Amino acid sequence: MMDEQTADSDQTLADRVVDHLTQAIISGELRPGSRISEPKLAKQLGVSRGPLREATRRLQERMLVTHTPRQGVRVIELSPETLQEVCAIREALEGVAAREAARNITAQEADELTALIERHRRLLESTDNLDYGPANADQDFHVAIVKYSRNELLFNMLTKEYYPLLRLFRIQHRWIRGRALRALKEHQRIVDAILDHDAELAELLMRRHVAAAKANMEKVLAGPSTGGSTGG
Repeated sequence: MMDEQTADSDQTLADRVVDHLTQAIISGELRPGSRISEPKLAKQLGVSRGPLREATRRLQERMLVTHTPRQGVRVIELSPETLQEVCAIREALEGVAAREAARNITAQEADELTALIERHRRLLESTDNLDYGPANADQDFHVAIVKYSRNELLFNMLTKEYYPLLRLFRIQHRWIRGRALRALKEHQRIVDAILDHDAELAELLMRRHVAAAKANMEKVLAGPSTGGSTGG
């Protein structure tokens, strides 16, 4: 029977494998549909099959991989149906996050949020193609809102389960040019509502923002585009 120390060690190893695979997937290092070789990964990371299987089980729960008989573990290929499900949940959760942020944000955090928006604005103005600056700029905004909500459960659900899926979508599909500028304007309206401590308006604007991002993602799935950022 495994003792408590061994169980804790395996849990720590599983956490490390989860972090490694998540980063490899959302960065595009592991391509959609590619097979993850458990023996190869176990050797590469220096872990046993136990922590590795625990890690892949968690990644299945987060919808980043699939596991089927005779095909093994593969990186998920996002479908329109998956996108619909993820965005519907994200709209509700991020709406709550914006509402709670408007209620709980401190003066220092308000300054941080204002500075974040200004940094994004400068990044957008400095590029020639209306992309939203670095790929993580948009994510920084959304993570900040969830953090300021002071709801740990909400933070963990969005940052560990839903945001990786959205980042994976952006890896797998071309983006829509011009969405970045509109997303920045939508972000500014959300920030204004939060700084005014208008919880109802902040929630409404965030939900509209996420719905707009979803509509642009659906355009990407519907056919070729000229590139750019989905934004939001």
